[in-house]
Amino acid sequence: MRSSSRLWRVLALLLGFTLIAAACSSDDDKDSAPSSSSTTAADDSDNGDDEVPGDLADIDTDTLTIGTLLPETGSLAFLGPPMTNGVAMAIRDINEAGGALGNDVVLISGDDGSDPDVANNTVDRLLGTEGVNAIIGAAGSGVTLQVVDKITGAGVLECSPSNTGANLRNAGKDGFYFRTAPADNLQGPVLAEYIMEDGHSNVAIIVRADDYGVGFAGFIADALEEGGASVVYNESFDPQATNFDAEVQAIKAADPDAIALVSFEEGIQLIQALIEAGIGPDTIPLYVGDGLATGDMAELIDPSNPAVALGIKGTQPSAAPELGAAFFPAAFAEFAPGVDSIYSAQAYDCAILIALAAHQAGTADPAEIRDNMSSVSQDGTKCETYAECKDLIDAGEDIDYDGASGPIDFDGSDPSNGVYELFEYDDEGNMNVVRQVAVK
Repeated sequence: MRSSSRLWRVLALLLGFTLIAAACSSDDDKDSAPSSSSTTAADDSDNGDDEVPGDLADIDTDTLTIGTLLPETGSLAFLGPPMTNGVAMAIRDINEAGGALGNDVVLISGDDGSDPDVANNTVDRLLGTEGVNAIIGAAGSGVTLQVVDKITGAGVLECSPSNTGANLRNAGKDGFYFRTAPADNLQGPVLAEYIMEDGHSNVAIIVRADDYGVGFAGFIADALEEGGASVVYNESFDPQATNFDAEVQAIKAADPDAIALVSFEEGIQLIQALIEAGIGPDTIPLYVGDGLATGDMAELIDPSNPAVALGIKGTQPSAAPELGAAFFPAAFAEFAPGVDSIYSAQAYDCAILIALAAHQAGTADPAEIRDNMSSVSQDGTKCETYAECKDLIDAGEDIDYDGASGPIDFDGSDPSNGVYELFEYDDEGNMNVVRQVAVK
């Protein structure tokens, strides 16, 4: 690792407790969000898809009902199993500990489809038929942007385990939006530093043309240039495209010594095109973000050649940070054998935090849950499991839930720190974590 002064400004490599404890709090009062009725629709959005459904189901404030809005289908479907299993495991743990408010928590599943149209239909059902108190999802930042006003405008809490778009900070209405994944303004510099640590200084950036991709690209480019590297190509592509020959030839002409790709699963086609053009990861190292972090990378590129992913590296929010709850990695592997872990811890934490906030509030009223989300995540007696935290609440103590994904310490809608895994693929197609990096 380089010992430049810039590196120490951007990355905190020691994952000691003091790093997380020093995370700055927001200027906003964590308890200052205005009250909102859980059954009153907000004013109509300019986007018709964001309009709150006319008929909202009555919300039961004695029983906590959590809906999921996670990718069972679509371009982010590979992220679905880790997150849906993370939520299901949390609900199991909550109910085994006595539930919340004296009742079992109810889980209602829903697909975001990695698509705004699918997500809006699911949201209409969760709000209009199921009467959920909170929704976990959506997975993609672009999808959330299309539904967040509808959910929060209905006075229902939303917690995403995987939204990383920086433009989603304090999104939605009346403070009802939260996320447990750190934003790309933290991940971008981590990926850039990884590239520069490997000695690369002429970098091509190619990203999907949406808020996630273009925003991420900006943070990567800024960090590369601040570190003295040159960005020789920086363009976006249509994620619905089926041919990437023009983009690949432009990248080849730019003569980079490394390529950064920000995409969802459609990026596999672009990688295949890079390989066909002779500038695949065996020739020019390729770095990817969390949207393409999958243990099936080699199989997706070429099922007959496990070594095809050699030369691909990347970053993703850690599902097993060193400061996260120690029990979680093994417990999740037992609960969901063979399932990837990416965003599983963040999904688990969304559900646990919602239940703790409701239990502390003494009601499943979404507005009261909202007003307790920050307080259960900081400035109290530390606890790692729902059972432990619930017992402390019942004893009248303030709690500080340090969860599966690490200390949350909400700063507005966001966790105030991030822990990332730097990974690489070997010649057998295995995805291996090189180390963790903590930033704030």
